[in-house]
Amino acid sequence: MGGSTGPSVRSADPGRAEVSRPTCRPRSIGTCGTALAIQHVYGAQHPPFDPLLHGTLLKATPKAPTTPVKAKRVSTFQEFESNTSDAWDAGEDDDELLAMAAESLNTEVVMETAHRVLRDHSQRQEQHKLREPPGPAQTPVPLAEPPPAPSGDLRLVKSVSESHTSCPAESAGSPVPLQRSQSLPHSVTVALSGTSDPGALSSSALSEREASRLDKFRQLLAGPNTDLEELRKLSWSGIPKPVRPMTWKLLSGYLPANVDRRPATLQRKQKEYFAFIEHYYDSRNDEAHQDTYRQIHIDIPRMSPEALTLQPRVTEIFERILFIWAIRHPASGYVQGINDLVTPFFVVFICEHIEEADVDIADVSRVPVDVLRNVEADTYWCMSKLLDGIQDNYTFAQPGIQMKVRMLEELVSRIDEQVHRHLEQHEVRYLQFAFRWMNNLLMREVPLRCTIRLWDTYQSEPEGFSHFHLYVCAAFLLRWRKEILEERDFQELLLLLQNLPTAHWGDEDVSLLLAEAYRLKFAFADAPNHYKK
Repeated sequence: MGGSTGPSVRSADPGRAEVSRPTCRPRSIGTCGTALAIQHVYGAQHPPFDPLLHGTLLKATPKAPTTPVKAKRVSTFQEFESNTSDAWDAGEDDDELLAMAAESLNTEVVMETAHRVLRDHSQRQEQHKLREPPGPAQTPVPLAEPPPAPSGDLRLVKSVSESHTSCPAESAGSPVPLQRSQSLPHSVTVALSGTSDPGALSSSALSEREASRLDKFRQLLAGPNTDLEELRKLSWSGIPKPVRPMTWKLLSGYLPANVDRRPATLQRKQKEYFAFIEHYYDSRNDEAHQDTYRQIHIDIPRMSPEALTLQPRVTEIFERILFIWAIRHPASGYVQGINDLVTPFFVVFICEHIEEADVDIADVSRVPVDVLRNVEADTYWCMSKLLDGIQDNYTFAQPGIQMKVRMLEELVSRIDEQVHRHLEQHEVRYLQFAFRWMNNLLMREVPLRCTIRLWDTYQSEPEGFSHFHLYVCAAFLLRWRKEILEERDFQELLLLLQNLPTAHWGDEDVSLLLAEAYRLKFAFADAPNHYKK
């Protein structure tokens, strides 16, 4: 760069790594280059003690007992819940669901149970019809939820929440919308696709439940002082589209909980942002800053959704947001990866002002100029709040990402030693695929609709974008356990991990991922004494 006063520009390309064998062993990360030889440092963004770094956990998850212990398991979980104040209310769920929450999630078993429940229910209805006296023909009303599973099976298949669609055509490719729990943040949900009765879940009942849940959000948001803890509990399992913009602004810390202060805060922050534009943006062609601006200009067309970011007005907005942030944060400057973090906020906030269900085909030029200005300012401040918690991901040598990749490796070695050894045996280093997962918060790995659903939970979790994201990445890696173990070649393994088949993922896939991530967090972070050697 031409001067020392401008923010640095580093290319942390989150694209795929070169398909070539590393020159050092996978675990010798510190010897592969000086940029990687750093120590774990904890600051305000991380807890002072993390069991993953102190060798207090077993090398594998304890095996489940061979004899049934249903009553004991239910009692244990209820006892745990009664003595803690986690962000959920267990009052709405029955004992079997509580027992299920403590079990390891097995999608195949759950799906098999779902089909069995539906078959049993169908048979009972047929028997009931045969006993009924003949009468006028009536259309049977399908149940809103499948009936309880047989008492001997604790893997209860249950519709545990409502479907929430995010702005960009979130339900495309999903035959049945996902339902998530309001009370248990780690509740299992199963998409009942492939059933003989697609109307097994009553659309009228779902609409009623969705309306009820939306009403809960609106009551919380309209109160004189929004209870942020209650809002987080309600948001963990997804936020309805109509209230998502305001909820994100509150959960990110951009707007105050007091409803009377919000208009003045919005006006002040929007005015402050455009003062930055007036003061700094003309310097983008100066020698000190032109490299920063050029890199931003190159990166924006690579973002997703492409059709949205290629619209001239959107491109200009993203360029201004990223350039101003880089100028005001010289410790990191602009790094590739930060550009992706603008998109979810912009999409959620612009959805309030467009009619199209798919934002990718929306014409932003039809949105009034003053509305676009407000969306731009809100996007800038919410993205800044997010980056405040993970800025060490983008400072020199990106120590935050390196530390999290090491923690992911340590965590996977304890959860599933077979997968860990398989990667190690074929000399696949975690940095070669997980760097992008940390740098882009999985945005390059899942569709935008899934990212928005994922961020609903991230903003509800304490340190969601930093600490909880680690467990999501571990669950995401082990989601492909079978495919990973089938690959016997370095190149094929790396190509698989860099091109995972998630194009058709929907809310149900994200909810299963989050459920497993929560289980891992509960097991390995919240209860480290259970796993001492």
